[in-house]
Amino acid sequence: MTGLAEDRLAAYARCYETLTEQNLGALAALLAENVRFRDPFSDVTGRGKVIAIFRHMFEAMDAPAFEVLDRVSGERACYLKWRMTGRVKAAGDREIEIVGLSEIEFDDDGLVSSHIDHWDAASQVFGLVPVLGPVLRWLGRRFTPAE
Repeated sequence: MTGLAEDRLAAYARCYETLTEQNLGALAALLAENVRFRDPFSDVTGRGKVIAIFRHMFEAMDAPAFEVLDRVSGERACYLKWRMTGRVKAAGDREIEIVGLSEIEFDDDGLVSSHIDHWDAASQVFGLVPVLGPVLRWLGRRFTPAE
């Protein structure tokens, strides 16, 4: 990738690290109209739908924040390793920390055309739920070879 792609990725990373409910427009400005966004909960196409996901995040969480831990520009895609923290309102303001990797592609205009998040929802979110957590841990042990 060129230095231009690295600059675009750096700008996108800065946007995530400073993202608030009030500046979702800054994120929207970096997204192509037909951007695809996928994570363990969503798979949508369109700038408005992506912004709606982040608007919902701010409604469902107190103090959500992203920290970009690393970034890499590859031949066809760029990658961000990140940590998201915050408190989930529906879970009694329970604090969460999610570490993941985003696979980012830019279009010819320099806008994000694809953002695919890779992170483990089973252990990092569902595992926190009182009933699901023990079940998921039990299942995990079932798929682990005996020592």
